[in-house]
Amino acid sequence: MKSNSFLRSIALLAAIALAVPLFAKPITRTINIAQAARLGKADLKAGEYRLQIDGNKATVQKGKLVVAESEGRWEDRSTKSAYDSVLVGEGGQVKEVRFAGQTRVFVFNE
Repeated sequence: MKSNSFLRSIALLAAIALAVPLFAKPITRTINIAQAARLGKADLKAGEYRLQIDGNKATVQKGKLVVAESEGRWEDRSTKSAYDSVLVGEGGQVKEVRFAGQTRVFVFNE
């Protein structure tokens, strides 16, 4: 009897753990890219964009037009970022996005 109750409890906890990310709100920020960059297969010119991260999918818009989409993952850093910033690698590929006051960063797969 105890093992049946224990298994039900574990199943309930697992279901809750899987459902929590489904209720997380997407993050939307205005980002400024200071130089030409590449995100996924899209080339981005320097300028202001709207970034939306929903789970592991990032969408970049210029006005109402979606200009880039890419997958990524959340990672933790040891220190909080002082401001919102976009990290661009040597080849112009966007590597990660940092958010002011957070240790969590969004790292792009490509």
